Amino acid sequence: MKKLEEIFCGLEKLYPKVKCALIHRNVFELLVATILSAQCTDKRVNLVTPALFERFGTAEKVAAAKLSEIERYIRSTGFYHAKARHIQGAAREIVRRFGGQVPDTMEELLLLPGVARKTANVILGVWYRKEEGVCVDTHVGRLSRRLGLSREKTPVKIERDLMRIVPRKQWNRFSLRLIQHGREVCFARKPACERCVLSKLCPSAFRPSAFR
Repeated sequence: MKKLEEIFCGLEKLYPKVKCALIHRNVFELLVATILSAQCTDKRVNLVTPALFERFGTAEKVAAAKLSEIERYIRSTGFYHAKARHIQGAAREIVRRFGGQVPDTMEELLLLPGVARKTANVILGVWYRKEEGVCVDTHVGRLSRRLGLSREKTPVKIERDLMRIVPRKQWNRFSLRLIQHGREVCFARKPACERCVLSKLCPSAFRPSAFR
């Protein structure tokens, strides 16, 4: 428990006002941006979404759009055929099932095409301020294993481990801080252990074989 508390405190001191890096003005834009962020950097998503949202700013407009036009706006994010289908499918379900409003429960969000627990946790934690789970992206997964918080490889199992040890009221902020630390210090290939405030607590620090 002491190690966990030190990790929490260390991350909080580094990133006291952490926030979602995806630029959005409303919950629908956050949903679309999060779907686009799969296998893509937030920086690239933020370059694409202004024009996309200017053209299709609501679930109703996305639902009625030509799929090929949506694809044209998001091509550079990769896997754009599937992402366009997911975005439009989600928009149509939001219109049909939820009166045009993005739902605010895990169960309902998981009914939307392209939405798994990671995306649902982002929507619930960032927009609705609900602590329903821990968002596990590639950064959170990597750092959780390096820090010895989980030995699992799949997002669902890693999330389960984190939900057991991280206080519920910190679930959203903890994942956002791990993501930020993964971007700025604990890189995938060459983590900057020499300037990491968590290095003394990290069983993987300075061990190249652990950097996976």
